[in-house]
Amino acid sequence: MRDFVRQVTAVGAASLVPELRLRLASEPIAPWSATEVKMGAVQPPPFWAHAWPGGLALARVVLDAPELVRGKRVLDFASGCGVSAIAAARAGASDVLATEVDPFAVAAIEENAALNGVTVRVSSDDVIGKDDGWDTVLVGDVFYQSELSRRVMAWLQQLHARGAEVRIGDPGRTFLPMDLLECVATFAVPPVPAWDSVVDRPARVWRLSRER
Repeated sequence: MRDFVRQVTAVGAASLVPELRLRLASEPIAPWSATEVKMGAVQPPPFWAHAWPGGLALARVVLDAPELVRGKRVLDFASGCGVSAIAAARAGASDVLATEVDPFAVAAIEENAALNGVTVRVSSDDVIGKDDGWDTVLVGDVFYQSELSRRVMAWLQQLHARGAEVRIGDPGRTFLPMDLLECVATFAVPPVPAWDSVVDRPARVWRLSRER
């Protein structure tokens, strides 16, 4: 599977985190078609072949403030291409678990971690509702669907209540519950219209505060 990822992507530097190298695709159609040919069945879009704004913002925050993850156990939920998980490993986390249900995404994260010379554990398990004692939980670009957003936020609130630091990277999508969050960082990200039809929004990092 990692060989396939290499075939449909190219190595480059992503916006906001030029110190990291990632295998990405300039547009979604070619890698999407290739996954369907390989699997002989309809496949989900190749979200793993793009560095989404929320993940990039999380990665930048982690690299600029490594104390958020240094020496800690980190979960990067719905990791995508793995950019924020890789940033956490680079910043000194003691253990980084990246989760993705798409097997192509799992392979992409493994490939990108190797490309950056860091160790990231990758799992295809659905961890919503679970708690393995993570110190810091990173969540990028998942608030695009109502029911998924509801489930994820309820779970994050539980993790936060027992003491986990939660950081959410998102440009303010429709189902992001901004009334429950505090924006802690904002970044300008150059638009990639081939991937995202909404190009005029910045990337933001949000946190659940203990006062809320």
